[in-house]
Amino acid sequence: MLSRRMMGGAAGLALAMAATAAPAAAQGSPVETTFDRIRRTKKLRSAAVVGGAPYYHKDLATGQWRGFYVDLLRMLAEELECELELGETTWGNAVLDLQSNKIDIFFGLNPTPKRALVVDFSVPCFSNAFSFVTKRGFQARTWDDLNRPEVKIAVDTGSSQDQVVTRLCPRASVSRFKSADEATMAVQSGRADAQCLVLILALTAKKKLPTLGDVLVPTPVFATTSNAGFRREADKTWRDYVNTWIEFNKGLGAVRSAIVSNMELVGISEADFPPGVTL
Repeated sequence: MLSRRMMGGAAGLALAMAATAAPAAAQGSPVETTFDRIRRTKKLRSAAVVGGAPYYHKDLATGQWRGFYVDLLRMLAEELECELELGETTWGNAVLDLQSNKIDIFFGLNPTPKRALVVDFSVPCFSNAFSFVTKRGFQARTWDDLNRPEVKIAVDTGSSQDQVVTRLCPRASVSRFKSADEATMAVQSGRADAQCLVLILALTAKKKLPTLGDVLVPTPVFATTSNAGFRREADKTWRDYVNTWIEFNKGLGAVRSAIVSNMELVGISEADFPPGVTL
């Protein structure tokens, strides 16, 4: 028979072993990082926006995607020697898709402080000047010209355009719409004097609707950047890799080439850019 002393010793040893094992069990296996998962599965997950030309464009007849961000994603996947899996999203849902780990990367996010609370950003792919499409006959040259109570400005709610107009034109009469297209219609119908858009989208709107007035880049020129977004994680290997890839391909001119070659999707050429304003 076991003595009480021996039983007590055995019980104490068992408790000690359990206590030692508990933290290890709680920790579990290391969480797989995004970069490790991409390298293991040989798949790069991203998403595109229908109707987002020249950034993203889906051929409804063939289902094939085009656009300069699509080209960049394909180049990135080729560099990683993996397959590109491209789903659909919207500009508004892209951050949520990153947060929920549905996608590994999304090109085309403006890095705002609000977004930076929940996702990480790459270095800029290019700069995009804040601009306006105007109704016919409306005249302005500077931000001060726009910052007047009698000026009616249209923006899409929550966008970087909304934020810059709120900051730089506090005295103007600002109308906020659910989408950029609705804001454009307000200008076309004369309900607004001007719509704030980044330059590429302003040029695109003017090409689609020649009845609009001018494309205005007010002075001084302010710009936002277009970046890639990532799910927030402790390990920054994936973000750092993409940063290196972007800078390398910017240096080679590959990023600019992808942008310029896809402007034909909306009928824009470099000659359409206002004098002194570049990507």
